[in-house]
Amino acid sequence: MISVFPKSISNKAIVTYIASLILVSVVFMSYAMPFKFMLLGLFFVFSFFYFSNSLSVSWKQKSAKLFARYLFVLALALRVVWVIFSYYFYTSNTGVPFEWGAADSMGYHYEAEWLAVHDWSYAWEYWGLQLGVSDVGYPLYLTFMYKLFGPKIIVIRLMKALMSAMTCVLIYKLATRTFGDSTGRIAAVFCALMPNLIIYCGLHTKETEMVFCCAMFLERADYLLRTRKYSIKNIVVTTAFAFSLFFFRTVLGVVALFSFYTALLFNTERVIKKGRKVVLAIWMVVAIVVLAGGTILNEVENYWNMRVSNEIAKREDQSKTAKWAKYATGTVMAPMVFVVPFATMVNTGQQNQNVMHSGNFVKNFFGVFVIFAFVYALKQKKWRNFTLIGAFVIGYLGVISFSGYANAERFHMPTLPFLLAMAAYGISQLNNKNLKFVNYWYFVVVLMEFSWAFFKLGSRGLASF
Repeated sequence: MISVFPKSISNKAIVTYIASLILVSVVFMSYAMPFKFMLLGLFFVFSFFYFSNSLSVSWKQKSAKLFARYLFVLALALRVVWVIFSYYFYTSNTGVPFEWGAADSMGYHYEAEWLAVHDWSYAWEYWGLQLGVSDVGYPLYLTFMYKLFGPKIIVIRLMKALMSAMTCVLIYKLATRTFGDSTGRIAAVFCALMPNLIIYCGLHTKETEMVFCCAMFLERADYLLRTRKYSIKNIVVTTAFAFSLFFFRTVLGVVALFSFYTALLFNTERVIKKGRKVVLAIWMVVAIVVLAGGTILNEVENYWNMRVSNEIAKREDQSKTAKWAKYATGTVMAPMVFVVPFATMVNTGQQNQNVMHSGNFVKNFFGVFVIFAFVYALKQKKWRNFTLIGAFVIGYLGVISFSGYANAERFHMPTLPFLLAMAAYGISQLNNKNLKFVNYWYFVVVLMEFSWAFFKLGSRGLASF
């Protein structure tokens, strides 16, 4: 069992990225990605793979407490630096401290800024007029923060950096209990260095807070399932974070509860007696129903009834600017859901995707190890022990793959830290027999990035063979 991220794979990952970038840039030279995004990509990819190896080796012998401390400090430092850098980077490029074509982020900011000068009664009345509860959580959080500190953008983003750093520690705890200490450390280092988790700290969208709530729920739920500490506090905290997810994305809350009940059903620890399983299950159901009334249930039912029409509408809308998008149906995207979104290495006027391309490449590269995680969990009959994480990832990505947002990077964010943990487990299972598949995968990744560049340009009528 491998206890560190291998240097050979780290080096080959960097070479694979450079090869992909050169191939795409040379073949589609007229639409080559702007140089500043290439530099960002090179920096993030090199830093991620180089330090994933060096830190997993140098921190291997540190105590769990000291490792968690080092992890938090590193993750926080990286995110604070990015928050400050990105504030001026976006300002110099767009004129405001927001990303290109900012829509949701500026909308959240101005809505919270407006509500912050009014009494809470006015805010509750305003939100009460909104349809459903999904997406109310983040404006509520922003309004609260603006009331405390004023509408200071940098303060909110520094808070995001803090939450994201805490998420890394939560993943360490969760992955350690699930996969073992050495794998948990690799997963935690991956999260600390993951480009997209860092980049989102510099954006005024809800993803960082949403990922934190997902990590809190799953870590506390896992703790609840694996220990005998069935205190009211532990149950209430777990329930509260499950409930909070409905206010970020309704489907996410449903999947979180699904993963909890699945873990209850298949838990192998045998420390939860049937009676207590029933009590826990009833508690969760009653708590959600009492807190939410019928609003959430009606919204979930509405999403389900509209799932087909929503996907069709989304495909038609995408096809207006990308004519090949209509072929990216759920049937096509579902088999690739653990690998996508692909890295955009060409200039199609989507600067935000160019900024994010390094993180997407990392996810593409780790796809083979996520597959390994599933294979070895089944082969070694350990899948029951991994049910909580597995049910959450499979359930949520399954919904996304049929939603019309299968390749939308933002919609994949809630599962990203858990996919990194699964990839760490897949890496831990490397041996001489399966290493050949990894060697093939390097070429598959280059082909994926090239094919995606062709698809992006070809669907806009900008490139063809």
